[in-house]
Amino acid sequence: MSNSAADRATFPQTLWATRGRHTGPAPEEVVRRTLRLHKENGDIDDFAEPPVPEDAARRVFEARWRAGATVTVRARLTLLAREDRPQGHEWRLVAEAERAWDETWPSPATLFWPEDDAGEDGSWDRHATVAGLSLRQVNALPADDKEMRRRLRDAAREAWCVNVVVHEAMTPDEQGRLPLARLLPPGLRHRVVEHRAAPHQFRAVNWALKVLGVEVPRGGAVLLPPDPAPKGCDGGEHSVRSVFLDGSEPAALVTALRHFVALPRPLPREIEEALADLRDNWTLLTLREELERERRLAARYAEALEAMTKSRDLYKQAAEQALEALAAYRDVPAPPPALPQQRPASRTPGALQQLSRTFERLRFTAQGRREQAPTPQDPAQSSANGAPEDTSAPAEPEAGGGGAQAADGADRSS
Repeated sequence: MSNSAADRATFPQTLWATRGRHTGPAPEEVVRRTLRLHKENGDIDDFAEPPVPEDAARRVFEARWRAGATVTVRARLTLLAREDRPQGHEWRLVAEAERAWDETWPSPATLFWPEDDAGEDGSWDRHATVAGLSLRQVNALPADDKEMRRRLRDAAREAWCVNVVVHEAMTPDEQGRLPLARLLPPGLRHRVVEHRAAPHQFRAVNWALKVLGVEVPRGGAVLLPPDPAPKGCDGGEHSVRSVFLDGSEPAALVTALRHFVALPRPLPREIEEALADLRDNWTLLTLREELERERRLAARYAEALEAMTKSRDLYKQAAEQALEALAAYRDVPAPPPALPQQRPASRTPGALQQLSRTFERLRFTAQGRREQAPTPQDPAQSSANGAPEDTSAPAEPEAGGGGAQAADGADRSS
């Protein structure tokens, strides 16, 4: 059994909650009839049936009354048709008062359900999850030890109710066979499930309770710790040494129940959801409550509108800054295009040898072309003669024999 209750809300002292199962065919008619009767008698101020979708497998009823003539109590009962339990409907009841719950106040279950079952209408006090258990009757433990252990373990997991195991020291008379729930204060009724062990089941019941970490005294009683267990839950503190089954008020058991209910117990998730549904979807409002509700809605709308206005202004400011930055960016001249990055040549030996041979071929080719190229012509001489230069003219005589040749030519001419 897990004892961790981290990140769980605690059970409010203003809350009264329980659940069960109705075995009749039309529980909604029973609830309507009972609420109408209590309104006529002045037990409740008003009741309502909030609308739900037609295809929804649930019905919701609300009622409000003044406990102790001054404290306003709001209660909400939800009927659920479960497919896995075709026999009847499961019901969940949560009631919240304006201050801490007083055990002398009437049980909210008796304002939605009749005190006496009407025969054909079925019974409304059956346990919601464990078959064979009742909220108003004595629940004898099974004779089979394993079945007994299974029932107590399953009942302890049910955190909507408080489970108490009572051992009979001797076989009681007719008065002692009556349930102890009728002797409890009204605020504790219909929230306590009584398990009764016969005198010869003393060892068997303690063997079954061993897995829960508690033990029932001979002729006494013990409260079963829920799962997860509340902080400060001590099996010895919630154990009663003796319970007299003679019709007298079990004072020691009532004290243990008061202490147990006052503990900061972890709030089961299903009860938390039902409480949130009561607070958020409540429809049975007075004129003053409707006015206050409309004022709260108007304040919420004003806050939302103010937040939207601030968001719009911030968006407008950001857009203007973005436009200014874009305009400034367009006025800046564009930078010169970057040269394409050249990939480095491969440094492998084969590539270097091929590159060297290529350079050698280019060098030899360029040298050969320079040797075969013709001598360029003097532009001035070509233009004076009017003819192309004769490249076959004799070479210029050497300086030593130039004068003799010139004189010989002159004599021949004369």
